[in-house]
Amino acid sequence: MLALGAAACFHAAYSTPCSFLIFGYVICLVQLARLQPARLAFYAAFGTGLLCFGPQLEFFWRIFGPGAIFLWAVLATWVALFVVLTHVSIMRLGAVRTALLAPFLWTGLEYFRSELYYLRFSWLNVGFALGNSLLAVPFHVVGVYGIGFIAAFFAAWALSAPLKRILLGAIVAVGILWLISTIPGEISKPNLHVAGVQMEFPSEKEVVANLDRTLAQCPAAQLFMLCEYTFDGPVPDEIKVWRRTHHTYLIAGGKDPTPDGDYYDTAFVIGPDGSVLFKQAKSVPIQFFEDWLPAREQKVWDSPWGKIGICICYDFSYSRVTDRLVRLGARALIIPTMDVEAWGRHEHELHERVALVRAVEYDIPVFRVGSSGISQLVDHRGNETATAPFVGKDAIISGSMTITPGPSRLPLDRYLAPFSVAVTAAFMGWLAVVSFLSPRSKKTV
Repeated sequence: MLALGAAACFHAAYSTPCSFLIFGYVICLVQLARLQPARLAFYAAFGTGLLCFGPQLEFFWRIFGPGAIFLWAVLATWVALFVVLTHVSIMRLGAVRTALLAPFLWTGLEYFRSELYYLRFSWLNVGFALGNSLLAVPFHVVGVYGIGFIAAFFAAWALSAPLKRILLGAIVAVGILWLISTIPGEISKPNLHVAGVQMEFPSEKEVVANLDRTLAQCPAAQLFMLCEYTFDGPVPDEIKVWRRTHHTYLIAGGKDPTPDGDYYDTAFVIGPDGSVLFKQAKSVPIQFFEDWLPAREQKVWDSPWGKIGICICYDFSYSRVTDRLVRLGARALIIPTMDVEAWGRHEHELHERVALVRAVEYDIPVFRVGSSGISQLVDHRGNETATAPFVGKDAIISGSMTITPGPSRLPLDRYLAPFSVAVTAAFMGWLAVVSFLSPRSKKTV
């Protein structure tokens, strides 16, 4: 029943407006840690992970075929590992100490599987479930991984505290975060009008025709944007001539070839004179895709409106990529994206959540243009001020961005999450040493 309850809460959080039920998912997982013996807790949690990740990531089958089963199992294993570690903590340290340790275990494992190893995948964590709800506001304070830490803290507290105290503590914590995150900042007027158009593997003629149509519909636009891999190479001369004719800026995705025949998946910034002013390659090529070489470095574009960071598609999923741009002074993020239409609506909807969270985390606007949707213009509070739909062939998106000067700070979880990885590793190391030095008792088997 706990496994089914966890899966039900998980799917409700990601597929209905009831995103707050993601906390029920974590509570059920912590309660599964009470199961005896440990292997039963592992099997129950592993099955729960499959029930959660399989249906939500059904598009993996369309992309990877039978290999999707392996990827679903990898994600489920992380869930099972958390439950087993929590189980062992209860057996060896007791419920009270586990209530203190479990949030670090959750955050350490979630951050590691999302950011640090080869199969890293950040979607479907606790924080992103809340990315399209009013509960997203505290992200500016605690960050996407900090939300998971809070959820695990209250779930583990339920092991040793009465329900009334848990509910009271949750209300107080959310209230404090809400008050802190809604302190009004400096109000600035929009200073950049942007426009983009959705195209999937277009010809050069189609690109020019759609740019003409976008310009006619959005004559005030100062910066035009096309998706990742708009071009199968550098930006063609025909497009550069179009820039010189209309004296505007363009960001478009293409391939930046290397002398040995490889290439970088690159976003090119074309100036009003048709020259390439700036380019940024993709930092994290997608695993198992022909996404080629990772970027050698990250920089920000010192645009006429302020410093702009450029992430390419999947890069946006990783806080370690976007954090670097913010540290370099980025006051807005531009995201050319290739989400293929054949991957289905749900894949596009899951990807949409990332922009809502990132905008609030860094308190800066985001402009994201996809090949087939969902394109977004998001303000610094995580509100979508303009969108283009899936499926939206040749759909146009436009609106105004506010790029303010001054540094942006990182949320607290950027420091908490690496520390949690260290705590989790230390706990696992301690367990290995204890198990080696003394035989396991029947109680911990």
